[in-house]
Amino acid sequence: MKKMMNLAKLEKTGVIAVVRGATKEEAIKASEALIAGGVTGIELTFTVPQADETIKELVESYQDQPDVIIGAGTVLDATTARLAIMAGAEFVVSPYFDVETAKICNLYQIPYLPGCMTITEMKEALKYGADIIKLFPGSAFGPSIVKAFKAPLPQLNIMPTGGVSLANMEEWFEAGVVAVGVGGNLLAPAAMGDFAAVTEMAKQYMDKFHSIKG
Repeated sequence: MKKMMNLAKLEKTGVIAVVRGATKEEAIKASEALIAGGVTGIELTFTVPQADETIKELVESYQDQPDVIIGAGTVLDATTARLAIMAGAEFVVSPYFDVETAKICNLYQIPYLPGCMTITEMKEALKYGADIIKLFPGSAFGPSIVKAFKAPLPQLNIMPTGGVSLANMEEWFEAGVVAVGVGGNLLAPAAMGDFAAVTEMAKQYMDKFHSIKG
């Protein structure tokens, strides 16, 4: 039940922000700025210092806002996945498919979104219960690849990450993806400490998403 609710939240939010940061403080401020702009799906990467503590703080801060969903990104192994889940992560994203990570996520009923580039990887991920496949890097393909992957595997739920922008977001959704992961394009101002610009950018992405979904 918990897993289904989290998957529904991910699909509803549509735009998942990939949050990196040189410090824990920067990552928290960036996440707050995104949520203020309406981007309620946050993938906090484990490249952020003290990532598990950061996830815990964010989960606690937004526990009264049911639309907000906080997950962990750049999860390289099952140990890190468990650390993230114990901190309150509601979904787990990795740059590649890992069997042990899939098993730990299934054990705790947490959606697992592994990065895949080939039909073989995608098939393997599905076998181990991956709910959404992160097409990574999306910039290596473009939206037209989605139909090609879904032809033999129509049950695939795809989320492209890398190379998704305001300009091509509509093409991705028209191709049949369930959500998009956005990092650099959305968060560039955060590195300069301009969090107001992050909020503004988040609003533009959400306005675009809502206009696509009508």
